[in-house]
Amino acid sequence: MKKHDRKLLILLVLLKCAFLSAQDFMTNIPDRKQTSLNGKWQVIIDPYDVGIKSWKALYKDKKPVEKSEFYEYSFDGGPVFDVPGDINSQLPELKNYESTIWYKKTFVAQKQSGKRLFLYFDAANYITDVFLNNEKIGSHEGGFTPFQFEITDKIKNGENSIIVRVNNERQKDGVPATGYDWLNYGGITRDVRLVETSSVYIDDYFIQLEKGSKNVVSGYVKLAGVTSAQQVEVQIPEAKINLTLKTNAKGYAVVKFSAKLSLWSPKNPKLYKVNISCDSDAVSEEIGFRSIETKGVDILLNGESVFLKGVNIHEEIPQRRGRAFSESDALILLTWAKELGCNFIRTSHYPHNENMVRMAERMGFMIWEEVPVFQSISFDKEPTQKLMNLQMKEIVRRDKNRCSIITWSMANETPQGSKNRTQAIADMATLCRSIDNTRLISAAFNNIKYKDNKVIIEDDLINSLDVIGINEYIGWYKPWFKSPSEIEWVSSYNKPVIMSEFGCEALYDNHGPADVASSWSEEYMEQFYKDQITMLKRIPFCVALVRGFWPISNRLFACTPLSKKDGIEKDCFRIKAKRKKRGIY
Repeated sequence: MKKHDRKLLILLVLLKCAFLSAQDFMTNIPDRKQTSLNGKWQVIIDPYDVGIKSWKALYKDKKPVEKSEFYEYSFDGGPVFDVPGDINSQLPELKNYESTIWYKKTFVAQKQSGKRLFLYFDAANYITDVFLNNEKIGSHEGGFTPFQFEITDKIKNGENSIIVRVNNERQKDGVPATGYDWLNYGGITRDVRLVETSSVYIDDYFIQLEKGSKNVVSGYVKLAGVTSAQQVEVQIPEAKINLTLKTNAKGYAVVKFSAKLSLWSPKNPKLYKVNISCDSDAVSEEIGFRSIETKGVDILLNGESVFLKGVNIHEEIPQRRGRAFSESDALILLTWAKELGCNFIRTSHYPHNENMVRMAERMGFMIWEEVPVFQSISFDKEPTQKLMNLQMKEIVRRDKNRCSIITWSMANETPQGSKNRTQAIADMATLCRSIDNTRLISAAFNNIKYKDNKVIIEDDLINSLDVIGINEYIGWYKPWFKSPSEIEWVSSYNKPVIMSEFGCEALYDNHGPADVASSWSEEYMEQFYKDQITMLKRIPFCVALVRGFWPISNRLFACTPLSKKDGIEKDCFRIKAKRKKRGIY
């Protein structure tokens, strides 16, 4: 092969790979015309990941024709798994499984003139390859964000087959990487949908209060499939808003208007029905409006100082010890948080499912939403940096109209001392602001310094953030080095501090000495929180306390968060949460 021919071949292969990447997904998937592909899917368990190799090619789903033919793998007669649902909780042997699962599902479709069809995944963990009628249509990397593929020209009239390869093996250059502190649930963990649109449809929109304003709404509407300018209408009937806009030739229209609105807050989680339409499409969504900003060391919600009382929540449902995904799962977790007096949740350490975020907004929770840039990842690798940015862009695209999200978190517990780390996360923060400048930018740190009786907050990355998140476990992972009443926190940054994690653990109904950490006793936990409150009262720039972690599998121990009125009022937490009767121990 000649040199220039080889270069052309490489270019064609790269272009084909690029086209097979997942497309930007459409906003507000719940309101789209769709057919659920949830339910029972046939599966093949592929621990050595050989099914993707050409000599196996499971996606071809070959079946013997001649008497002498046979194939070592078949979807027929094998296991059947629920989708959505993690693989690890559906079969005991797969509890800690990390490799490939192949899924198969058939559906019936009819091609319709003027209609487009998309295959939409709410999420699958971690690398996903999708095949339609034995042809690869695309791939996606990342375990917690949606992706879609247009299949309009690929479907057949009648029965069609979808085969999906999902591999949850930890990736050294992945996001997250090889080390993290949650169970690595694999498989198609969230909903799968067949979505139908018109040839020209409403692809994306952003409608929120302008930064620093309580009555000016701004944003955009973006149409897909346009070749010329189109008319778009934006209506908020309750607020008497009726706008008629015109897009440019690429389908983009700027939205900006003033309105007298009842602002969203935890005490008044007000949502307005917003209708968006063009000649060929229409969508509706409930959207709330609120202002969030910082002033010195305060966080201001609608112009008023607010104290955040919250818990960290992993996307787990303890009754079945698996990945949470449904509205009923979200209701259980958020009802518990509401019982504890929370007004704030941290969806740690990755974006949770859309049911969780939407229900939290309706229930009046402010949300810290995080990208899984967790501890030591390959900040020096360009592909890893691209993955960081991609996952951030994907979750902002999905949730940017959720007013309850007040903070985009760029990372958790990343180590100091690396210029690559600081620059990569700072660049991600800059990119995030360019997409959405209406919210606060933060990250959680655990690399505080100790000197004499002082705890010192210091990190170059903080210059790129609006709010400082601190994960501190003094008295648990680190022994008390001074009396709690003598510890002084020092910050040279005129920025609010969120105690994004703090706490300890105890075994339910386990009793022992109050001064022995290894006892795992309720008495130690009670004294721990009393000591923590003594210390935390002395931090003038602390505006939030977020219990970490709750729930965590069978070690569920929820505690009542703090209230604040001119300071912290409650002196300790309620230790015995009413959990046993719910059958989770």
